Amino acid sequence: MLRIVVLSLAALIVIDAIGALGAAWWIRHDMYATLPQIQGSIHVPGLKAPVTVRRDQHGIPHIQASNMDDLLFAQGYVTAQDRLWEMDVARRFAEGDVAQIFGTAAVPHDKLQRLLLMLQTAQRIAATMSPREQRYFADYARGVNAYIQSHKDNLPTPFRVLMYKPQPWTTVDSVAIGLSMVQRLDTFWPDKLARGEVTAKIGPELAAYLYPTGSKWDHPPIQKMPRGVMPEGGKAGAAKRGKLQTVAQVTPAVLGGEFRDMQRLRAIDGRPVCRGCIPGSNEWVVSGAHTASGMPMLSNDMHLDHQIPDIWYEADLEAGGFHAAGVTIPGVPFIVAGHNDHVAWGFTALYGDTQDLYVEHLNGKGEYQTASGWKPLKELHEVIPVRGGKGVRLTVKITDHGPILNPILRHMHQTLALQWNAYDASADRLPLYALDSASDWKSFLAVLRHWWAPTLNVVYADDKGNIGYHAAGYIPYRPHGLMGVPITNASEHEWQGFIPFDKLPWAYNPPDGVLATANSRVTPDGDPWPITLEWAAPYRNQRIWKTLSGRTGLTPAEMLALQTSVYSGVDKEIAQRLAYAIDHADHAGKRLRQAAELLHAWNGELGINSAAASIVVQAKAAFWPMVLKPKLGKEWRMYSWAESAYVQEEMIMNEPAEWLPRKYANWNDFLAAVVRRGLKDGHAPEDLAKWRYGSWHVLQVEHPLWGLLPWFKSWTGVGPLPQSGDKTTVKQVGRSFGPSQRFTIDWAHPDRATENIFMGESGNPVSPWYRDQFPYWYQGKTFVLPYGNTEVARNTTHTLRLVP
Repeated sequence: MLRIVVLSLAALIVIDAIGALGAAWWIRHDMYATLPQIQGSIHVPGLKAPVTVRRDQHGIPHIQASNMDDLLFAQGYVTAQDRLWEMDVARRFAEGDVAQIFGTAAVPHDKLQRLLLMLQTAQRIAATMSPREQRYFADYARGVNAYIQSHKDNLPTPFRVLMYKPQPWTTVDSVAIGLSMVQRLDTFWPDKLARGEVTAKIGPELAAYLYPTGSKWDHPPIQKMPRGVMPEGGKAGAAKRGKLQTVAQVTPAVLGGEFRDMQRLRAIDGRPVCRGCIPGSNEWVVSGAHTASGMPMLSNDMHLDHQIPDIWYEADLEAGGFHAAGVTIPGVPFIVAGHNDHVAWGFTALYGDTQDLYVEHLNGKGEYQTASGWKPLKELHEVIPVRGGKGVRLTVKITDHGPILNPILRHMHQTLALQWNAYDASADRLPLYALDSASDWKSFLAVLRHWWAPTLNVVYADDKGNIGYHAAGYIPYRPHGLMGVPITNASEHEWQGFIPFDKLPWAYNPPDGVLATANSRVTPDGDPWPITLEWAAPYRNQRIWKTLSGRTGLTPAEMLALQTSVYSGVDKEIAQRLAYAIDHADHAGKRLRQAAELLHAWNGELGINSAAASIVVQAKAAFWPMVLKPKLGKEWRMYSWAESAYVQEEMIMNEPAEWLPRKYANWNDFLAAVVRRGLKDGHAPEDLAKWRYGSWHVLQVEHPLWGLLPWFKSWTGVGPLPQSGDKTTVKQVGRSFGPSQRFTIDWAHPDRATENIFMGESGNPVSPWYRDQFPYWYQGKTFVLPYGNTEVARNTTHTLRLVP
């Protein structure tokens, strides 16, 4: 009997293995079978005239059409060839319709998106865009639908594995995906929620230390270099540098229950798990006086969460007098960032404060209190479709400020409504065609004047030798100041329109010929038009300015070297301070003495073989729970602020008595204990000299579907691979976060601008263009994005004609 049971189990295992191998074989076979046609001709109903699509060695499509309608149609068709499943998931993610495909686990996400009125907002914008915008977005949708219709029996493999078919594409879908990028870059209301709880727990004075606005190291693009010595790894035990910059203290209402809600919210909306990993970017532009060619150069690398397939899709679009190239968002027409025949532009997130939370007062009768009396709540009744289950009903209640968020904040004692510039009627366009068509500074500013979101820093260079910078976005004007916590007295903090465009920071052909931003403060000292309370830490921006200022003969290769720089002045400074603390602490021990020796000798480069980098980065991670837990307890994780790295530097260098945990006699003993904890938490080897930074600081990104399958996970994703740099280096990185692309244009050779994205153009793992760009990204290299008929012809590997 035992023999029969064993043989039966073995047979079942063999059958299961054969079934699994058969399924894996079928999936891989289907991937090959669904690769798009990239050579020859395809008859596509809906075109007015033939369109030529030339692919270069990286699969980047160079699309040439005789008119704009066919150009946008072809862009939709070709993008769907490579990214249809990603596009479908992106629109579902934006509109709150993921659970229909992925089941119950996605319901909280869908509930959040529906509470935020993402679909309704996209519908309103799509209906109020200019007739020209509506026409071009519709052209793009027609192209996508032409591909869906002609491939309804040969859809990309994920559709077949998940057993569903995509619905027809619409203009609303494209707008929703664009709105999702706005959400990604401009969502800061959870930080206000967390700040309110932290402030209520420790008091406004201590909280003010944790939430600075700007820093002494900031270098706004319209202001000279800051005074004083920037952190570049000075002598250990350097003198204290004065009090941390803070803003007016606020005492928020005690809302209650936020810790559980914040944990859940961060899990739902994908808030970063690594401190400092918030969407950001680098950009700079230098005049011809600084370059080897004598013409301006512009560089841009936008920092986002990595994803597979890639967040960007490169394209070159040409029809008549229209010609632009760069990166696009799959599902959205036109070029987002790049260049045309006359101008080039790049973006970094401005972090404009476009959202406020208001405490609303309800009377239990479906009404809320306003300055003029009680007013009925508006209600929307939603049903979230769930795969394999019953639909989930959701009632969205809306005040004059915006939707009430309590259904996703289940433990909140107060009623909170969100006001967002996306809900304002003036948010009525996505002016990408006008952006791509700009020909000089005047026409470029005319576009930015109507750019409502995301709020951005925009750098500019043109073929006439001019350079410029302008902040863009509709940022609410609040006469009584910005609020970093939920608002309890709405009458004193209602929005009064938006900050005038001409009052936002800008510069044009500055005397020193350099402009740069990296998400830190861009407003000059004493600016009367506050944009935000939450800027990024200053270190990337500081390093860029230090590298570029006063230089001549700059080349594109030097721009790439700066984009991939892994030197951190602040980490070197902290390393010296930690070494000093160990040298002067009681009972340091042999292990800590070795750590101090390595820190003393460190050059500040966070290379993958550096032991000192391991010590300082792990110590910085250990610092936060050790300093915050005595004040906040288990809720210490609620603290999140874009400038937290600056707060950490100031605490370590200035030794504020109020933040020294009671169990330590002095800051030297405390910082030595921080290093000790970092060594323990990081599982450091006995010989610290062998603790390679890249052995634990890694890059790893998985495909959202194929990463779930054992036979596909290893070759459809990347990593774990050793990763250099950290959150304070120009190459700003986390485990699955970092530069999403790298772009440089020298206006002496606009046909040879360089740009590479993270992975590749295709979403199909067996395509040669699925991950062919990753080696360039990982090794800090790049390649030419051909532009103009001569360069494109020289680099063409495949030609496809789309004919009516």
